[in-house]
Amino acid sequence: MEKASNINIRVDNNLKKEAEKLFNDLGINMSSAINVFLKQSVREQKIPFEIRKEYPNYETEMAIAETDKEEYKTSKTYDSVDELFEDLNK
Repeated sequence: MEKASNINIRVDNNLKKEAEKLFNDLGINMSSAINVFLKQSVREQKIPFEIRKEYPNYETEMAIAETDKEEYKTSKTYDSVDELFEDLNK
């Protein structure tokens, strides 16, 4: 067996507890789960899942939806620059 190395990381206490519960339910410990992540990353030469910005929360989604209502559509739109200048020159 290869010589093992230690990795020290800091994580939020609640995240650690939730992760430990999940991994225990899956039948593995935290160390094994992190090893799986590292091996998959090296094998695929990337982080083995998509990383993206969080979606807006419910309140933000509702605020965005509110602005889509007809009563908020007060700006005039144009299909071309020529059409815009034609309207401006009236």
